Amino acid sequence: MIIAEFLPATPDLSWKLARQIGVTHAIVKAAPELTGLEAPWNRDALRTICQRFSDAGFQLIGVEGDQFDMQRIKLGRAGRDEDLEKYAAMLGNMGELGIPLLCYNFMATIGWCRTRVDVPTRGGAFTSRFTLSELSSEPVAEAKCVTREKLWENYTYFIRNIIPVAEKSGVAMGLHPDDPPISSLRGIGRIFTTPGAFEKAMALSNSPSHGITFCQANFAVMGSELKESIQRFAKRIKFIHFRDLRGTPDCFEETFQDDGPTDMPYVMRLYHEAGLNVPIRVDHVPTMAGESNALHGYAVLGRLFAVGYLKGIMDALQIPYS
Repeated sequence: MIIAEFLPATPDLSWKLARQIGVTHAIVKAAPELTGLEAPWNRDALRTICQRFSDAGFQLIGVEGDQFDMQRIKLGRAGRDEDLEKYAAMLGNMGELGIPLLCYNFMATIGWCRTRVDVPTRGGAFTSRFTLSELSSEPVAEAKCVTREKLWENYTYFIRNIIPVAEKSGVAMGLHPDDPPISSLRGIGRIFTTPGAFEKAMALSNSPSHGITFCQANFAVMGSELKESIQRFAKRIKFIHFRDLRGTPDCFEETFQDDGPTDMPYVMRLYHEAGLNVPIRVDHVPTMAGESNALHGYAVLGRLFAVGYLKGIMDALQIPYS
């Protein structure tokens, strides 16, 4: 497997620390508001980011998240075909520059959602929590709402237009679960909340580029057995998020990777037995002492700990990694 780290597009301390713990593969979000460059449909902008990583000793193997405003695509609004052309150009650029993975989601209007990010956990570290009853019940503006039925239509349109381009470009697309996996938030439909929804999505195309980001905590909180889901989707898994949480879809709390309910060595053995040789990165760590909580879930110290924990499991199980 390939241990990767989610790093900013501009070199900082996290780059140095990642290299010092032996990580040589990077995942980045290349959205303009984070890079100071044009969106990655601009080849020169994406090439600049690739070169930065290369100069620092990393291979950029993937981009993650919405790389530009995807709302017209997700909501099915006028202008989505123009945005799909930009998305296709981005995939072409990724293929040309040798970036083989795109982790994406199809959450409209409200993406990753937590109701608290300052929950004390082990040793006084801070973690995040989602509690549905604490979320505002006020519906969002009608122009930003979409039903589940319409979202499925929009996703189908997206896949039928984009997957052929991804395959031609040699880019694997990994669909991330909705987080939290709840069917509606403030009146907005959400569809990728069950393993069955992923079966339905994967049935839209048998292209080798059409796959899944297996965020194991999301799949676990959906109520599915991880063994069943890993075996069920093994041929489609393109990317793994190594994280854990405790609770239910309506109320859960992020944990340190070694402090949650999941038997992490067992899950790593399942990946290995399923023949998976894909990028894996740690995700959603608590904020530890001495760090700002502004980057809740993505502070550096917790990620360093989690990468060491991941490496230790893989060494103990004799799972090869790079």
